[in-house]
Amino acid sequence: MNNVIETILNHRSLRHFEDKPLTNEQIRTIVSCAQSASTSSFIQAYSIIGVKDKEKKRKLAELAGNQEYVEKNGHFFVFCADLFRHTLIGEKEQKDVSLSIESTEKFMVSLIDASLAAQNAAIAAESLGLGICYIGGIRNQLEEVQKVLKTPERVIPLFGLAVGYPTKQTDRKPRLPFEHIYHEDEYEQDPEIYDRQLEEYDDLISNYYNQRTGGKRRDRWTEQMGKMLEKQNRMYMKEFIQKNKLDLR
Repeated sequence: MNNVIETILNHRSLRHFEDKPLTNEQIRTIVSCAQSASTSSFIQAYSIIGVKDKEKKRKLAELAGNQEYVEKNGHFFVFCADLFRHTLIGEKEQKDVSLSIESTEKFMVSLIDASLAAQNAAIAAESLGLGICYIGGIRNQLEEVQKVLKTPERVIPLFGLAVGYPTKQTDRKPRLPFEHIYHEDEYEQDPEIYDRQLEEYDDLISNYYNQRTGGKRRDRWTEQMGKMLEKQNRMYMKEFIQKNKLDLR
């Protein structure tokens, strides 16, 4: 096993950081690694906004559900789906690109490009001894987030990445079993097999919480997911995306 694989397998979300900013060199290294990710047809349909301004970070923390680590970290990156520059390319090259840009396919490309870039950034940061935490909470109130970040049409802030020097380590949370994620040749659909694997995973997660909290938590993974998915969350998203002239067709 090499250092890259060890870094990936050692991942955990960290939420407590020193009051110490990342250096410009560290920021450039992380962003350069993000840019080295694969991109569909070389379209590079994403942008990264680094937030240093303390008031902007405080506001983003509030909009994300009062998550303190959005404000208190070494640096806060916001990954955006971005087809704004491609609108400008159409104007520059005198090509009508609107039908393509407003397609579901290109919207998916922008989401995938941004996600691949972000994961490269996360691994780079962790390889430097830094801690990271993805922040989906910025999608709670995207119109307000757009105002803070001053993003134009066809740019959608997708998620944040808090990066910093960790002050507290956490245990690695067990993932679903390999057999439940990986399907050989075709998708396994046998409900009995699924049920057995989920029961085993529920036991594993329940024991994890029990040990981590000294018996205060014993919830199962399927219990967590059932409660979460029962609630309707961020149901405005389709309308918001279409308002920003993405995914209209």
